[in-house]
Amino acid sequence: DVVFNLRESLKPQKNYVFYCQSCGNAIVKDRKFRRVLPLPSENWSVLVEEWCCHPNPFARSTLHPQHDDCFLGDTFFLLNSGDESNVSEPPKSKGSSRVICKRCRTTLGETLSSDTVKYYLTELTIQPAEEHFTPTPRSQFLQSMVAHCLGELSSSRSTFRFTVKGDDGKIYALIWLLNSDTVLVESSASSFSHGASTLFGDVLMPSSGVVETWNAVKVLYQPCTKSRNKDLAETWENDIGVHSLTLPSETCLELLLTLAASTASLPPSLRCLNSFQV
Repeated sequence: DVVFNLRESLKPQKNYVFYCQSCGNAIVKDRKFRRVLPLPSENWSVLVEEWCCHPNPFARSTLHPQHDDCFLGDTFFLLNSGDESNVSEPPKSKGSSRVICKRCRTTLGETLSSDTVKYYLTELTIQPAEEHFTPTPRSQFLQSMVAHCLGELSSSRSTFRFTVKGDDGKIYALIWLLNSDTVLVESSASSFSHGASTLFGDVLMPSSGVVETWNAVKVLYQPCTKSRNKDLAETWENDIGVHSLTLPSETCLELLLTLAASTASLPPSLRCLNSFQV
């Protein structure tokens, strides 16, 4: 488990440091929260109208965290910008609201207002202030974070189909979750010795002859770049049973490459199911 589970591990009255996952640059330093609260679902305002016998009292309200608040979403969290402008900045292109790591220029999130910043969970590593930054290979971190997110959403909302959208509004992939409790068994005598791409990268390669097991999620997916699967993507987007996950566009492309590498590591007979890749 390389994912820092925000809902379980981020506690009030403790100091945390938020690092850029790609380069280790400290983005938010020694922040202590008074409140750590989950955000409502994306359709919360519609549901309020069903519960209230009078006009929606929250119609003109927005959920902006104060300096000592942290609001948690599915793939992001909201913080008050505070004095973090010295470690991250929007790109210089006019009208853009992206938040960029100064050291490696990775997109970390976006500014929602003058005092609210949205950070993506796939771009930051969060650790207690007393601990030193521990780097994790990018592919390993991204796989664990996305798998964890899919597992949580399927459990809490009975949602098993997902569209992966970039922050540019485009759909990059369709994902259909089959199993969240899959266990993989691999040994160095099989795919490793032939130099094939493995699901978890060389960093987790077992020693010679040792059989290893990995926890994983099994998904079907369809790439949607370059107008592929356009009709199916439109159908899914209009289906209320499909949940949308929004990530930085660059991360969506990373995820597609990771999915393709995972598919290539399977035996040819197991790589496809109907029109979907496994």
